Amino acid sequence: MDYFTKDTTLWDITEKYPQTISVFTSNGFQNMEDPAQREKFAKSISLQNALMLKQINYDSFAKFLVDAIESKQNNADISLSNTATNSYSKALNVVGLLPCPVRIPLLEQFNTFIESYKTENQTPINYELKAASMGLDWVEQHLKGIKDASKLPDLFISAGFDMFFDEKMIGQFKKQGVFKDTTGLSTYNSSFDDITLKDPAGHYSMIGVVPAVFLINLKELGDLPLPQSWEDILDPVFKNRISLPVGDFDLFNAILLNIHKMYGDEGIAKMGNNLLESMHPSQMVKSDRKKNNKPIITIMPYFFTKMVKEGGTMKAVWPKDGAILSPIFMLSKKDKQKKLQPVIDFFASKPVGEILAHSGLFPSVHPEVDNQIAKENKFMWLGWDYIYSNDISNLITHCESVFNNNLKPSI
Repeated sequence: MDYFTKDTTLWDITEKYPQTISVFTSNGFQNMEDPAQREKFAKSISLQNALMLKQINYDSFAKFLVDAIESKQNNADISLSNTATNSYSKALNVVGLLPCPVRIPLLEQFNTFIESYKTENQTPINYELKAASMGLDWVEQHLKGIKDASKLPDLFISAGFDMFFDEKMIGQFKKQGVFKDTTGLSTYNSSFDDITLKDPAGHYSMIGVVPAVFLINLKELGDLPLPQSWEDILDPVFKNRISLPVGDFDLFNAILLNIHKMYGDEGIAKMGNNLLESMHPSQMVKSDRKKNNKPIITIMPYFFTKMVKEGGTMKAVWPKDGAILSPIFMLSKKDKQKKLQPVIDFFASKPVGEILAHSGLFPSVHPEVDNQIAKENKFMWLGWDYIYSNDISNLITHCESVFNNNLKPSI
């Protein structure tokens, strides 16, 4: 039975099948949860266009909708609070935020893995892997205020630096030796030969990275020299002409930290001065269509550059001093290693790495994955020596303060 087509509006789908609302909200469409916002937003957009906006595969998402409509058991919106049929101590608990472009294909693979794991180990896996666009507020619900390590999820995945080094959240447990990298990857992908991504202390596992690159509006650039480095974008000539993913905290904070490491408070202040506005990356690639206030430079995840039309006014530029990296971390509990190891192996596997690298353009650390990145394209990594010798959480707060104090327009 055909419940919907690509041209069916989100409103028509959710009005006819209310059970699909949770599928939308758990995959990055938060405004679908509020009835008033849903009515305003959902009536004006088709399913196909909505998924294109989030860069979500239509066929994969449609399967989740059909499962929800037919009331099948599925894990599209599974959560620790409402799915556990076994006690917390017996089940493994996996929590995290996954980048939108890869979340659904990863969930499809994970669903298959869970069934075999449960059969072989007689241990259920409760998980809640939300879309990264759900933001840090959702993460804090699972971590903030926890003092007892036994209350933490057994495995946690997310991009960025924020909660991983915050002494009020995960940072305190890292100091206690709660986590251990048991991925078994002795070497990382050759894409990263020039940097050291592997945690020398053995606490943090990493499965991939999110690179930040430039998108240049050549028409707006005019006779100005093409910016090719992070130093270039700090030039006052670009005052009020740069768009940044301020709302994408994981990537934005990685940018702040690296700029501060290289250029100090002065560099952060210059970047704040140059900001024109904050945009979602899906808006950034279309910024040349704006009537006014067109940015010359947009800083965005590498993934979104594949939405740029060749021969157009928008040109993707990989910074010559390296694309700034936001790490996709995986933390796993040392005391649950025996039961947890197959789950760790799944997320650290070549197939998952290929989903990250090929579906999301998020380069994988797995040594056997072809990241499809040109050899001349370098990466800029904050570095473990720097991470362990600084209070990263407080440094982020400081950088945000300096940045905000130097903004000219309201964002």
